[in-house]
Amino acid sequence: LGAAAAALLFTGAGLAADWWLEDARAALSLRILAPSLPFMAVGATLRGYFMARRNVSSSSRAQIFEQAVRIGVVALLIGKALPYGIETACAAIVLGNTVSEALSCLYMVISWRRDLKRFAPGEKQKPQHLLRDYGGIVAPITATRGIGSLLVTVENVLVPGCLATFLGARETALAQFGQLKGMAMPVLFFPFSFLSTLSTLLLPEIAEAHSAGKKDRLQALICRTVLITVTLSVLMGGLFRAFAAELGETLYHSSEIGFYIGVLGPVMPFMYLESMVDGILKGLGEQLSTFKYSVCDSVLRILLVLALVPRLGMQGFLFVMLFSNIFTGFLNLHRLIRVTGVRVQWMRWVVKPLFSVGAAWAAYYFAFAVWAAPLLPPLVAFLCGAALMALVYFLFLWLTGCVSPQDFSGMKKSPKSGKA
Repeated sequence: LGAAAAALLFTGAGLAADWWLEDARAALSLRILAPSLPFMAVGATLRGYFMARRNVSSSSRAQIFEQAVRIGVVALLIGKALPYGIETACAAIVLGNTVSEALSCLYMVISWRRDLKRFAPGEKQKPQHLLRDYGGIVAPITATRGIGSLLVTVENVLVPGCLATFLGARETALAQFGQLKGMAMPVLFFPFSFLSTLSTLLLPEIAEAHSAGKKDRLQALICRTVLITVTLSVLMGGLFRAFAAELGETLYHSSEIGFYIGVLGPVMPFMYLESMVDGILKGLGEQLSTFKYSVCDSVLRILLVLALVPRLGMQGFLFVMLFSNIFTGFLNLHRLIRVTGVRVQWMRWVVKPLFSVGAAWAAYYFAFAVWAAPLLPPLVAFLCGAALMALVYFLFLWLTGCVSPQDFSGMKKSPKSGKA
């Protein structure tokens, strides 16, 4: 499948650049990206294998290795490519992606072969039996990813055009869209890398409890996952909101990116929870539900983009993102509650985290921002203020009984569900 997608992308790169992206210079980058698709496909399969094996280290090392190679290749080539124009510079960047995907896949194959030696020889299952047994799982997920990718591509093509209608200049529209997608969003989703480790540990446990019919353990695991996701994402949302301007200036020397971070920061709990609950639902065999929600969300986003962005510009697109994440988050959470019978713990999941982040912000503002921050260098003030907010936040979570150290430890032991 990866090879077929690569052949399609390579042969259709010219048409895609002309018709979809409306920039013929993108064809070279698309052709360079094409060989990475088979490696992405195999790498995704092996990451699923390591997740099922509760093997965090192999997958994590592969991802770190991949990022290091990508950064190294781009750093080596970008300076030499820039004098030849933007087409060559973009090609150098995507070349880093293709090389890193290939080497990361090779690393995971080697790790996989080593891990297989731990198993005793057993009966091999024929490919047709694999399709028969797992086709009902694979087909909805594949359809979701395929249709979802198509709809996201349509959205990513429409947004710059709609922004250009509002601004009157396509280059300015592409610059604003690139700032949001390529600079602000990676900052907002960086903390989710820590929660992805949680999913690697807990989601196989959830799937196993579901298949074994252990309802109490299943509900306890889901409650723990939701609690950890909510408490960490509420903190990050508060930090992004409080220090948006500092993050924009420190990382990118841009107040506009700081504005994007500040607007989207409070939606972090919905973004993180939506991603986590989506994975849980797939582990419970609810692929068709997530597929319907994903398609519905993408169609709504496209309609809202067409209706709002030409009239409101980037503010309209930010509203689309806010609405989309809240809408999909509620749909996924409602389905999870309906399927598992988990009761919403309003105090632990909503009231206490919001109260704690409010107390943390008040402590930062009245005890630090007004008196101490003006006396310190900007970067030092930013780091100290963020550390103070995090400390006060977790202190209030503990004082209110929202969390305990046991909630963040003993991932492989059977957790006990707590009450607010």
